[in-house]
Amino acid sequence: MEEIQSLPSLSSLSASTVSFLNKEFHRKEDLIRATHLVSELQKRCGDLDQNLIDLNRTLEATLLAYAFHSNGLHDLFRNINLQLTRLNSTTCFSSDGGGGEGRAGQLLAEELPALAKEVARVETVRMYAETALKLDSLVGDIEDAVSSTMNRNLKKHASTHSSEEMRLHALKALKLTEDVLISVTKTRPQWARLVSAVDQRVDRALAILRPQAIADHRTLLASLGWPPPLSTLNSNLDTRKSSEVLNPLFTMQGDLKHQYCENFLSLCSLQELQRRRKYRQLEGYYREIALHQPLWVIEELVNPISLAFQQHFSKWIDKPEFIFALVYKVTRDYVDSMDELLQPLVDEAMLAGYSCREEWISAMVTSLVIYLAKEIFPSYVGQLDEESVTGVQSQARIAWLHLVDLMITFDKRVQSMLAHSGLLLFLQEDGNLQKISSLSVFCDRPDWLDLWAKIELDDVLDKLKLETEDRKNWTMKVQGAVLLPGPEDYRSPAISSVFLQRLSAVVDRCRALPSVSLSSRFARLTGAPIIHKFLDCILLRCQEAEGLTALTDDDALIKVTNSINAARYFESVLKEWCEDVFFLEMGLHEGDQLGTVVGVNSFSRPIEGPGSGIFDDEIEKLEKFRLEWVGKLSVVLSRGFDARCRDYMKNRKQWQEKVEEGWMVSKSLLGALDYLQGKMSILEASLNAIDFVGVWRSLAAHVDRLIFSGILMSNVKFYDGGVERFRCDLEVLFGVFRAWCMRPEGFFPKASEGLKLLKMGEDQLQDYSAAGEKWMVENGIRHLSVAEAEKIVKNRVFTS
Repeated sequence: MEEIQSLPSLSSLSASTVSFLNKEFHRKEDLIRATHLVSELQKRCGDLDQNLIDLNRTLEATLLAYAFHSNGLHDLFRNINLQLTRLNSTTCFSSDGGGGEGRAGQLLAEELPALAKEVARVETVRMYAETALKLDSLVGDIEDAVSSTMNRNLKKHASTHSSEEMRLHALKALKLTEDVLISVTKTRPQWARLVSAVDQRVDRALAILRPQAIADHRTLLASLGWPPPLSTLNSNLDTRKSSEVLNPLFTMQGDLKHQYCENFLSLCSLQELQRRRKYRQLEGYYREIALHQPLWVIEELVNPISLAFQQHFSKWIDKPEFIFALVYKVTRDYVDSMDELLQPLVDEAMLAGYSCREEWISAMVTSLVIYLAKEIFPSYVGQLDEESVTGVQSQARIAWLHLVDLMITFDKRVQSMLAHSGLLLFLQEDGNLQKISSLSVFCDRPDWLDLWAKIELDDVLDKLKLETEDRKNWTMKVQGAVLLPGPEDYRSPAISSVFLQRLSAVVDRCRALPSVSLSSRFARLTGAPIIHKFLDCILLRCQEAEGLTALTDDDALIKVTNSINAARYFESVLKEWCEDVFFLEMGLHEGDQLGTVVGVNSFSRPIEGPGSGIFDDEIEKLEKFRLEWVGKLSVVLSRGFDARCRDYMKNRKQWQEKVEEGWMVSKSLLGALDYLQGKMSILEASLNAIDFVGVWRSLAAHVDRLIFSGILMSNVKFYDGGVERFRCDLEVLFGVFRAWCMRPEGFFPKASEGLKLLKMGEDQLQDYSAAGEKWMVENGIRHLSVAEAEKIVKNRVFTS
């Protein structure tokens, strides 16, 4: 009892303590946990005490650090105050007592900023003067070196070594000058007149230095024996081994090799300097023009070879295969030396972004393109003009196509020399295939491209004319899906494959062209007319079949189905092609061109967005043709069915008569169903599966409308026997279409639901009269209107 009396009174405890005790000791049995609870509370108190001790230590350390920092700030402010006091006393002393404070304020507010500006101006003038003097000194060194080089070249026995040294000295001064000009352009754009003045003097020096450097390089090449004699190459143009051809770049030795390398590096350095200058001068403009110009040293190797080519090419105007063979052989024979000998020198000159292999091939192809543009093509165009004036057929068109074949073959062989090095892929991604393609001759002469497209198209159409006149091509089926992978059997005649092969050949020519714009133009000028010709051929055959027999004859039906199959197959192949990246690029380019036209003329027709195919219009026409003639087949069969079941439709009494035992189908309907089944069997055997589905579905929809409007909506009274007769007739009709679908009644919705209403009992129909539309929904009548259903119900007659 004493321990209990020592407990504090309830009123002395806080509310939170009372709440805690009530929670922990809710029942008498909870007193057993008292000891455990006391231990737990003591542990928590100990943890809290330790946390409090840690917090006190942290606070003490923080206060000490703050006190130390505060003392430092106090010292700083004291020093600042002391210095301000000294400055104030100095200012007061200089003002002789009266008005000192005003004088100091004026000094700080007005004279000091002006003084600062003046100091900055003087500093700017000093920097401008120093920069101008430095540039003048550098340009003077350049002009002295150029002048010295000129004087040495005028001497008969001038030392090549000393001349090269003076050129290197000029190059060094040029590089230093350019570094200063770049720095000035970036940091002091207001000094534009200084930069312009220096550029003018440097340009005059370069106008002398570059021709001299090139002349020295040409002289050095001549002393090396370049260009190599072409007489040994002409005798064996078709050989693939070039081991017997001596390469002067590999045979040079000693001082001659050292001089060539030094001269090569000098010329490369001069070009790199020129590139840097153009890059700086074209700031804010399209600088890609200056970033990659032809490599001068490679041009100097190719130019004498091109001149040597001229005397041989002039003899081969009528035999261009020799021209391409010679150019390819020379290009191939010396391309390895570009990688092995010259590329390290270009890298040493730090001429970034250049491949000697690429530059060599590009320069050789460019020389060929120039000759083609100046001599070969004008000659061929003249022959074609003469042919058009005289009207006499010549070999000009054949020669033109042969020349194009040679160009395409040459480009493939040349590109193979770049393929293994990875440069071809880089050029394709960069869109620079024009550099290594002889077909780039058409880039500057689109009229020649149009002329080629016309010749190509005429040649293809002449060959297709013979193919279209061959009856076998219209009766034989395409063997396999060579042009279009997939299991679908289009049952297309061979003529579609013939047209596609010709079109594929034209597309291959498009792929050979070096730019998307040329490919797109050529495809539209040549490929689109071929597709139109194919469409005209199949349309003509369909019109002939329709005109002779109105498609009532089985042979006429087969003729039309063959044309539909050909259109379906042709359309599928074109769609497959248009998913290729090449066709997508051409479509994008054509869309951009049309978009430009539309932007100029706001009243032009709307165009599709980017991503449209190059042959989208032709595919649309093929699809329109196919749908039109599939619809005509359905109409022909529908009319034939209508004519044969006319008596069946007119016999109104049959729906009031009793049905005999063993009744299967009405005799007047049997002939129409037999006609329908026979014609559909022919179409099923001759028409492709996709379009056949469209025919029988369209026919089913027509028969459904015919039966519904001709029987159910004609105010015919249906007795029990008539309902049974109608049910049997529809079952036979559904059986005809069951060969092509699992549930044919779904394709005769109105007739099926009309029969459903007729089969209902009298009580059910009375409920309909009361409920109306709601009753129709509940009983699955969804394709009939309330008025139509009401009319059918009124014509139902029940006999008790």
